[in-house]
Amino acid sequence: MADVSRTRGDMTSHPDVSEMRERYARMLGGRDVALVDGPVFLLGLYCAASPWILHYTASQPALMVHNLIMGIAIGLLALGFTRAPERMYGLSWAMCALGIWMIIAPWIVGTNPDAGVVASNVVIGALALVLGLICAGTVARSKPKR
Repeated sequence: MADVSRTRGDMTSHPDVSEMRERYARMLGGRDVALVDGPVFLLGLYCAASPWILHYTASQPALMVHNLIMGIAIGLLALGFTRAPERMYGLSWAMCALGIWMIIAPWIVGTNPDAGVVASNVVIGALALVLGLICAGTVARSKPKR
C-alpha cells in the first residue's frame, strides 16, 4: 500500500511555480465581478419564471416561451461566468445585447402587451444591460496592458 501521508516539500521548488502564480493572479484579477454572478443568475431565474409570476402565460404565449428561453440563456451565462470566468467574461457583451433585446421584445414578440409585461421586461433588460456593462468594464480594466 502506498504511503500518502508524507509530504514532499513546498511548492517553491516546483518548476512551474512562476507560471502557476501568474495564472492564479490573472484568475483572481478577473474575479472582481464575482459579486455580479449571483445577481445575473437570479435575474435569469426571474426572467424564466416571470410569465407565471405575472400570469401572462395565456394572454402572451409567444412572450412566455421567449422569456423562458431568455431566462435560461441568462442563467447559463451566469453559470459560465462562475465556472470558467477567464473564458466567459468575454461574453459579457452578449449579456448587454440580451438586455437590449429584453427591453424591446414585448413589442416585437408579444401582441399588445399590457403595462405589467412591458415594465417587467424593461426592468429585466435594464438590469441585464447594467450587469453586462459592469462585467465588460471590469474585464477591460483587468486585461494586461501590452
